[in-house]
Amino acid sequence: MLRTLLAIWTWIELGLLSMLGFLVVGSMFLLVWPFDGNRRITGRGIRCVAIAIVKLTPLWKFKIHGELPARRPSRTVCVSNHCSHTDPFLICHLPWEMKWLAKRSLFSIPFVGWGMWLAGDIAVTRGSSKSAKEAMARCARYVESGMPVIIFPEGTRSREDQLLPFKDGAFRLAISARAELLPLAVAGTASALRKGDWRASSSRGLVKVGTPISTEGMTEADVPRLKELARAKILALRRELDEELARERALKARALDDERHEEPAA
Repeated sequence: MLRTLLAIWTWIELGLLSMLGFLVVGSMFLLVWPFDGNRRITGRGIRCVAIAIVKLTPLWKFKIHGELPARRPSRTVCVSNHCSHTDPFLICHLPWEMKWLAKRSLFSIPFVGWGMWLAGDIAVTRGSSKSAKEAMARCARYVESGMPVIIFPEGTRSREDQLLPFKDGAFRLAISARAELLPLAVAGTASALRKGDWRASSSRGLVKVGTPISTEGMTEADVPRLKELARAKILALRRELDEELARERALKARALDDERHEEPAA
């Protein structure tokens, strides 16, 4: 019963904050669009709305794990594993703006999807080579202007919480734009919104940033090698996050066990 009540609160809070955030950032957009070509300001506004949604959701505890890079990414393509619809809410905690490549249907969701449009994110229609080509060209323009983009190279969520095969797009983009490839990893979000269950669940989500991979001197022939380098780094980051989550669960279980065995006060 408690889980159902918390889930109802999560959806109400998500809807209300998404609506309010869209209206506030939309008003800001009208003021700043003439000098905010990359929508950096409105983009950060939308990401802050996502962070606020997490902060006000009792079921979700999301945070950055480990140190961030000494310098902010600019001419960069970010890639991450993907295990939940809530992954973007977690990754938005990173303190720099980047544009998301996402399926077009998400942009039709009231307030949430409209906010993605306000932020300047990139829509792609699955199964359409024309749409994919246009989307990647837009990604390239962002990267070349110093605005990072983020792509889930698996192309969809992993149902088994395992890393799926990577598609080539993000790696071709990094090489053609002469950009660095920045691997990220997320863990713990799979339980936040389980497939086939409308009720949000308790989740401890972590995101970790790896070290950039240079594409200097690479050509299209190096796409397979770059994919393998990125995959290896993401897997290593993911193992570190899984170990951290296991450690936290063990500490919590130990504390509960100590509490149960504690002698009553005299």
